[in-house]
Amino acid sequence: DPSSSSLTQNSVVPELPGFYYDSEKNRYFRLLPGHNNYNPLTKESIQYKAMECKRLRLLEEEEKQKKKTTRAGLNSSMLLQKRQLGLLSSTSYCRLVHELKVNCMQRRKIEIHSPDSSVTGTNNFKIIVADVACERIFTVNDVEHGGCKYGIINLSGLGKESLTVEMYDNLYFTNRKVLEKSLFSLTHFSKLCLMGIAETPGCASLLPASLFSNTYPGDRPGMLCSFKISTAWSCAWCLNPQADNCFSTGLTRRVLVTNVVTGHRQTFGTNSDVLAQQFATQTPVLYNGCRSGEIFSIDVRQRNRKGQSWKAIRLFHDSAVTSIHLLEAEHYLMAADMAGKIKLWDLRTAKCVKQYKGHHNEYAILPLHVNEEEGLLIAVGQDCYTRIWSLQDAHLLRTIPSPHPSSKDAIPSVVFSSRLGGSRGVPGLLMAVKQDLYHFSYN
Repeated sequence: DPSSSSLTQNSVVPELPGFYYDSEKNRYFRLLPGHNNYNPLTKESIQYKAMECKRLRLLEEEEKQKKKTTRAGLNSSMLLQKRQLGLLSSTSYCRLVHELKVNCMQRRKIEIHSPDSSVTGTNNFKIIVADVACERIFTVNDVEHGGCKYGIINLSGLGKESLTVEMYDNLYFTNRKVLEKSLFSLTHFSKLCLMGIAETPGCASLLPASLFSNTYPGDRPGMLCSFKISTAWSCAWCLNPQADNCFSTGLTRRVLVTNVVTGHRQTFGTNSDVLAQQFATQTPVLYNGCRSGEIFSIDVRQRNRKGQSWKAIRLFHDSAVTSIHLLEAEHYLMAADMAGKIKLWDLRTAKCVKQYKGHHNEYAILPLHVNEEEGLLIAVGQDCYTRIWSLQDAHLLRTIPSPHPSSKDAIPSVVFSSRLGGSRGVPGLLMAVKQDLYHFSYN
């Protein structure tokens, strides 16, 4: 009977231990635990197949340009009309225009040329981070024989019809693997970069940006300095004038603040591993996110003494905090955890004021990207989807599938700015996956 068949498909099918129900064939199949070559029907393979079908479907929708805005009535003509009638302030108008543009971004692959290397595109991107002016991006690439290489990509070619960029790489190698994305901190790009490496023994290395310049190819400086640090999880550089020679590393159950000029170190003991760190700029205060879910701040001007409480602000998540980001006014702090929750905290009241839903994370250390000028929050999940929210009301604006199949070693690294390539640059999103670099440009 067709009616009974449709009823079976639409109704909730009971789960049977050790069996999988195929809705297409309308029958149960036996599952075997783990991976095996003789019967590939496992829970892992079923979940992967479902995720891959969803990703391909979303990619097909994007190629057909069927993207629609997630807010009812949000279109360019309506926004302009409301602006002319005085119903929208200039700030709200600009924010909504950015939302509209984000939903219309189209993906284009970038050609990477390297004048310094005969081999390009053979190493997977691990990290990309833009400088303050978004004129260049710093890259970390895995190399086949193990370890990583660092490089710089000039973004001036993004404004041309044929998207081409120049990459200066093969200038500095390390035989150690760089830890997850949160263990990278960028200071003034014209001066130096701070890299943290998790190995035994670990180290935090200061790399001068001139190391990657093609101006003086014959006489390049080496590494500025390297500090041996064991079991490092995170690092941050201080830009406040009162402690601008200091950087911090989050270790196992302690925080280590190091002065790069004098070599003096100050240790603060904690009850948990410190997975995320960021310094404030208005004051020499360090914010730390822990595996226990605690977030606390330290004023690095004070000396750590036994029996003295040095924790100032204390906030709590239910899971390990993997990324923190201070907003520009430094009254609010954004934090993400391994339960996939992203919360906005008011530091003045120590209360959560917003939650950004939809992020996926279970065990990875993944960064947050906050663009206050555009009013956007961007995060890449463990499922390899890039999600964009409105900062103001936590509305999920867009979910971008990865161009590559989802896997642990193919989580995209992204950079977003309204001025990629400098003050007169083009707006959009840069996404690095595997060996490829993509540009999602505004229409």
